[in-house]
Amino acid sequence: MSNSRLVYSSSGNNSCPSCHKPLRKCRCKSSPLPNVPQDGVIRISRQTKGRKGKGVTLISGLPLSTEDLKTLAKELKTLARSGGTVKGAQIEIQGDHRQLLKLHLEKQYPQVKLAGG
Repeated sequence: MSNSRLVYSSSGNNSCPSCHKPLRKCRCKSSPLPNVPQDGVIRISRQTKGRKGKGVTLISGLPLSTEDLKTLAKELKTLARSGGTVKGAQIEIQGDHRQLLKLHLEKQYPQVKLAGG
């Protein structure tokens, strides 16, 4: 019985096919985000779940890459004069800015809807 641990292995392909970086460090612009609905509707909703009562505005359904989502998030945060982040395929903006963000996004995208109650 051997007590050796594998330290390095050259087997397997853990690099991105387009940029050749390790998959965990890959930030390819060409890679679309998974789980984005393909119906062409951008949904803006408000959520307080898991945030101790603090509300955030969620924007989902944007057919953009990660880098483009970050750029748009920065623009929307500046517009709303608030903080926010990109999580997965969604943009989160702190506070309830649904109407303001809807008016702004309608200039760029054909279908923007307010979702939720």
